[in-house]
Amino acid sequence: MMNLFFLCFIYIIGGALCGDFNVMDYGAKPYGKNDNAKAFMDTWKAACDSGESATIQIPKGNYWMGPANFTGPCKNVSSIEMKLEARGHLKAETDLNKYPTGDWIFFGWIDGLTIIGSGTFDGQGDAIWHLNDCAKNQNCKLLPTSLKFNNMSNTIIDGIISVDSKNVNFGIIHSQNFKARNLKIHAPKDSPNTDGIHVERCLDVTIENARIMTGGDCIAIGQGVSNIHISGIACGPGHGISVGSLGKYPEEKDVKDIVVRDSIISGTLNGLRIKTWADSPSKSAVFNITYENIIMNSVYNPIIIDQLYCPHGTCPDESSPSKVKISDITFNDIRGTSASDVAVTLRCSKMFPCTNIKLNDIDIDNNKAKRPAKSNCMNIKPSYSGIQGPLPCK
Repeated sequence: MMNLFFLCFIYIIGGALCGDFNVMDYGAKPYGKNDNAKAFMDTWKAACDSGESATIQIPKGNYWMGPANFTGPCKNVSSIEMKLEARGHLKAETDLNKYPTGDWIFFGWIDGLTIIGSGTFDGQGDAIWHLNDCAKNQNCKLLPTSLKFNNMSNTIIDGIISVDSKNVNFGIIHSQNFKARNLKIHAPKDSPNTDGIHVERCLDVTIENARIMTGGDCIAIGQGVSNIHISGIACGPGHGISVGSLGKYPEEKDVKDIVVRDSIISGTLNGLRIKTWADSPSKSAVFNITYENIIMNSVYNPIIIDQLYCPHGTCPDESSPSKVKISDITFNDIRGTSASDVAVTLRCSKMFPCTNIKLNDIDIDNNKAKRPAKSNCMNIKPSYSGIQGPLPCK
């Protein structure tokens, strides 16, 4: 207690509030390759144990860091808020032997965290992407996620930058009331599995006004997710905005109540995609999803439901259908250009055909061929209204 009082006294004399905690005061060094993880975690512990709302300051500078965990719950006081103001450039350790848990920056079990600032989280993935063999090996070891959020509530991340993640940039798991906005996420289009934002087993998530350029999905929505609102996304390059892949494991939870709107997808492999594994053991469901006011710029698969998803290995045919049930999906006002002949692909499960799939005002041209784009459908009878380009499936 005496140490905390003395620390507060120093801060007040210096013109700062008692609730401010600067990583420099706990030994952080913004130069060289000194591992700053302990200094950052010591700062977090002091702030979390202070019993008051606190702000952690990361000043400008280059901070080399190994894996760091920031966990709660913080000291039990009413209305506590933890804020992290990031202005520095954090560089991830490139030695994979120093990542025992598979995450670089980990936040967990915190209620009321805000991360703001123009700081950069640099995964330095270009040094180790060549070690990713997941395209050939189903049992591959995943490379570290840059920022993982687990069991969080009432979280805001605003304005920060993630570049060259080793794997996923932002992983949001087991959380509720999570808001991500004004993010910049950059990785080369050939960087493997560098999904921009992955959301799984979450309730009430908002993602808005983000520029996402990756070698994986711009946004990936996994199992057990509900009430997700996505808007103002500039996606590309990458693999588009995806629900799934789903159904690979038994007892997966449903995905429902998702809105994706007012976004631009450019130069990606896929645009709006729902993907479930063929021959899947899970009998989960995907329903009540709306895609609205989306512009496609030279997207290879602009609209795709794929229930025979199989990215590697020997793939089953339609005789081994997905057990995931897809229903109540609306594509409304989707327009732009396709980089392939087929602009709309709806490949549904033979066991559980897609139901209540609506396409309203679809206007997608083939930008590389003089012939019109096509639709490709299987085990589905969608409904159509308004403009339809390509022509509906027969």
